[in-house]
Amino acid sequence: MPELNHRRRMLVLAICCMSLLIVSLDNTVLNVALPSMQRELHASTAGLQWTIDAYTLVLASLLMLAGSTADRIGRKRVFMAGLVVFTIGSVLCSLAPNLESLIAFRMVQAVGGSMLNPVAMSIITNTFTEPRERARAIGVWGGVVGISMAAGPLIGGLLVDSVGWRSIFWINLPVGLVALLLTLRYVPESRAPKARRPDPVGQLLVIALLGSLTYAIIEAPHSSAPKVIAFGALALAALLSLLWYEPRRAEPLIDLRFFRSAPFSGATVVAISAFAALGGFLFLSTLYLQNVRGLTALNAGLWMLPMAALTFVSAPLSGRLVGSRGPRLSLFVAGVAMTASGVLFAAFEAETSNVTLVIGYVLFGLGFGFVNAPITNTAVSGMPRAQAGVAAAVASTSRQIGQTLGVAVIGAVLAAGVGASSYREVFVSAARPGWWIIAACGLVVLVVGALTSGRWARRTAERTAERLESAEVKEQADVLA
Repeated sequence: MPELNHRRRMLVLAICCMSLLIVSLDNTVLNVALPSMQRELHASTAGLQWTIDAYTLVLASLLMLAGSTADRIGRKRVFMAGLVVFTIGSVLCSLAPNLESLIAFRMVQAVGGSMLNPVAMSIITNTFTEPRERARAIGVWGGVVGISMAAGPLIGGLLVDSVGWRSIFWINLPVGLVALLLTLRYVPESRAPKARRPDPVGQLLVIALLGSLTYAIIEAPHSSAPKVIAFGALALAALLSLLWYEPRRAEPLIDLRFFRSAPFSGATVVAISAFAALGGFLFLSTLYLQNVRGLTALNAGLWMLPMAALTFVSAPLSGRLVGSRGPRLSLFVAGVAMTASGVLFAAFEAETSNVTLVIGYVLFGLGFGFVNAPITNTAVSGMPRAQAGVAAAVASTSRQIGQTLGVAVIGAVLAAGVGASSYREVFVSAARPGWWIIAACGLVVLVVGALTSGRWARRTAERTAERLESAEVKEQADVLA
């Protein structure tokens, strides 16, 4: 990849951020529209979970494949294909005649989305080669999540109240088309010197693991015990098969050697925990504000604005802190704030008072804003640049797995607590276990972040990178021989 001047690098960063914007905006806008979808499509709580998890599940399943494919055939090419598929999927979602069609079209969207975020992060990693500059760029990237959280509820609420929930998918069209044209003109093509070959068996095992586990969790309150146990057993078998099969491949879909790096493993656990908290937080908040308080979609979006504003402000600050002082301080702030927010709702029923509701939203927005930059920076900084696409894809996969599990687990807990009662009567008590789960996720961010951001952890990252680079040099020498 040719060295670019500062202005061109900033333009590439802006284009990559546009792709993140439409993917992130899609999730936040969708959450605001859930009650309207529920009424029009006659969806149950499980149906609402599937409108979110069908997307994140496919995304998580295909991200690593997309990252390695981009390393192999060209990042720009895969990125542009992702923009096209995601935009087409958005059009199909806006035309969905029923819940089943909407879920299917959300999966089409996810196929395109899987080609965007990890590939864009790989492009950023190869564009910004100086560590401090790269950390700042990743901070800007994380700030886009804040923008989507700030704009999503407001834009979504306005569209849902004035036009209808189908219009929330229209906003992806102009952004997707502009990003496609700019990518074609300004983003240089790049690929890894030696990318990994396809791993179809590993890919199928990942799909079986995530799909069966999510199904077992979401359907647990409604399906028979033998059926849930069968899908749980399938998930366990897929996991064990994956752990047995992947180390035996010369070029696996998931290079388990990455996890010998304590910071990388820590970033994976933190990503799953933080995004599980985010998925559950948005799910509970949206249903409470609209179905219990009876607010319109727009008013619900306004109530969530403090959370979004804090995420927007703190994400770039976190990026600068990671660049200058490392990830520990950012992870400490994130863990404390997210834990405090969860405890406030779980132990003190924060949603029942306007003041505590706003404080809970502010704390969660602060924590989530600080968590994104250290996850991304840690995941890619200790890995060889040649495998940036795969490393970034693992980090992105962890986020999507977290969000999938957060919605699945907390939604299932809520559905079991509500039962046949109305949301208004029992929501606060039924949601309390979900808030405790969110608090526990924040505590995991705090503890794991502290344990895996020290000096010894950095040494494991350096040793892992050296081993990976040595193995890569040896493989290249064997090929030449």
